Amino acid sequence: MSNIKLFESKQVRSAWNETEQKWYFSVQDVVEILTDSSDVKQYIKKMLSRDELLKSNWGTICTLVEMSAADDKRRKIQAADTKGLLRIIQSIPSPKAEPKSILELCVI
Repeated sequence: MSNIKLFESKQVRSAWNETEQKWYFSVQDVVEILTDSSDVKQYIKKMLSRDELLKSNWGTICTLVEMSAADDKRRKIQAADTKGLLRIIQSIPSPKAEPKSILELCVI
């Protein structure tokens, strides 16, 4: 199974968890695609400061998963399963985070 998924023609890093039988996707990649932010880490920090419930559940929603980084080295990256991504996307005020986009993400 492919470790790279395409969403709006952009790459989303992913990893299959055999034990749980589900995909995990790079939170940073998805947020970057949906927000067009030049500084995704800062965007996520601001998003967490605006949404206290998301912030309090961040450790449950996200987990560190080993994936290829931009330099092709394997690193632990914040990732979420489909359910977790849907919760994160709810906190993104962007037209790209509309239901149609969310449905496209669910089928990648």
